[in-house]
Amino acid sequence: MRRVLCAGHVNWDVTLRVDDLPERDGEARIEQRRGAGGGSAANVACALAGLGVDAALFGSVGDDDPGRLARRELETAGVDCRHLVETDGSTAVKYLVVDGDGEVVVLGSDGANEAFAPDDLAPGAIRRVDHLHLTGQRPETAARLADRAREADATVSFDPGRRLCVRDYSATLERADVVFLNEREADALADALSSDARGWLDATVLVVTQGAGGARVRTAGDRYRHPGYDVTPIDTTGAGDAFAAGFLAACDGGLPEGGRGYERALAAANACGALASTVTGARADLSADDVRTLVAG
Repeated sequence: MRRVLCAGHVNWDVTLRVDDLPERDGEARIEQRRGAGGGSAANVACALAGLGVDAALFGSVGDDDPGRLARRELETAGVDCRHLVETDGSTAVKYLVVDGDGEVVVLGSDGANEAFAPDDLAPGAIRRVDHLHLTGQRPETAARLADRAREADATVSFDPGRRLCVRDYSATLERADVVFLNEREADALADALSSDARGWLDATVLVVTQGAGGARVRTAGDRYRHPGYDVTPIDTTGAGDAFAAGFLAACDGGLPEGGRGYERALAAANACGALASTVTGARADLSADDVRTLVAG
C-alpha cells in the first residue's frame, strides 16, 4: 500500500487479566497485569506498519511517562510519529479487564487523547498521503480532516467505535469512502438514520465485523461475506483495529475492483482480527507472512 495517515486516539493501556468478570459488588482475582500502547488510531497504525504499509499517526499524548512510552513503542513499530502532538496534562490511560474467554471491560478517562485539532496538522501532511483513516475523536475534528483529505484527493475510511451512539458523526460518515462498524453499531446506525439521511450510505462501502461469525461488506450494488477463522481468543481488545488495518492493507490504497478484491480484503482482515485476538493487549505483532499462512489454511 501507499502512505496512510491514521488520526484519533493514542492511549496507554493497562490490561488486567482476571479469572472471571465480577458481577455487581463482586470481586475478581487478577492473574496478570501488563502495560502497553493502545488507542484505536495508534493500533491501526502499528498494524499497518507490521504489514509493510508506510503508516503515520496524528493524535495527542500528555507530557508524561505514559505519553513517552506510547511514542517510543510506536516509533519502534515503524510508525511515523512526527504529527503526534504532545500537550500539557495526562496521557489517556485505559484499564482493560479481560476474562478467560477474552471478553473485555474498559475503564478509563480521555486524558489528552482529544487535545489535537485540525490546525495542529501541517498543511502539507495530508497532501503527502494516499489514504486517511479516521477513528473515534471529536466529530468536528474528524469532519474537517475528512474535508482536507477530499481536497487532496486522498480516500477516507472511518471507524467511529463505541461512541457512534452518543456523538453526531453524520458529517464524517457522509464524507467517508469506507465505514467500519461492528454488528451492534451497524444496527444502531440503521435505527438512527432517517430515510432522508440514507443517501450517503448508498455511496459508501460498509464493512461490518461479526465477531466469531466473520465479517461482511456492502457496496452500492453487491454484498460479500467471509466466515472468519476458528481460533481460540485470549483477548479481543484491538481485534477490530487489526481487522481494519488488514482490510486497508489488502485494498492497497484504493477500493478493490470487483468481488474477488473484496473477498481477498475480507479474508486478510479477518485473519488480522483473529491473530490479534490470540494475544494479550490491543496489539499483535502482525506480519504479511502470518496473514498469508492463516488465509491459506
